[in-house]
Amino acid sequence: MELLKETILERGQIYPNNLLKVDSFINHQIDPMLMAEIGKEFKQYFGDREVTKVLTIEASGIAPAMTTAFEFQVPMVFAKKTLPSTLMKDKVYSADVFSFTKNVTSKVVVAETLLNKGDKVLIVDDFLANGEAVLGLKKLIEDAGGEVVGVGILIEKSFQPGRQKLEDNGLDVYSLARIKSIADGKVTFK
Repeated sequence: MELLKETILERGQIYPNNLLKVDSFINHQIDPMLMAEIGKEFKQYFGDREVTKVLTIEASGIAPAMTTAFEFQVPMVFAKKTLPSTLMKDKVYSADVFSFTKNVTSKVVVAETLLNKGDKVLIVDDFLANGEAVLGLKKLIEDAGGEVVGVGILIEKSFQPGRQKLEDNGLDVYSLARIKSIADGKVTFK
């Protein structure tokens, strides 16, 4: 998606260890016009699937997942990284997810009432590095008796093993910006 690539080049910042900071338009301050276009792009690619829900992990995936769900006219669900007191008495699906960016493992949860047997779920997330977040979400969906119909990623670090892991797990991955390398403060797209 050219608009996203242009925005990354114009507004993204490179940090040590190949970290791309996109907090001025994706995950701290959100560019709503960009998010709207992202939702349309995912709808165009995955539009032939019978999507019943869009699933992401809090917090950075919420905005693109929401605009995607709007395009499909289905609910958007996000996995929580902490178990709130309001879910303490409810049954939840859970999975451990390691974050490459934060270097921490979180137990993500979704109330059992929000993912159902037969759901056809599109996963949307901001970054794909090692694929752990998506595999955790896949586990939640499968535990509920649902099916993953695709994975929409905003920014893929193609020099990391995430895509291969997801494809090895039978997932159709569509990334809007595939980064070949980050070196000398410069992003190169695949």
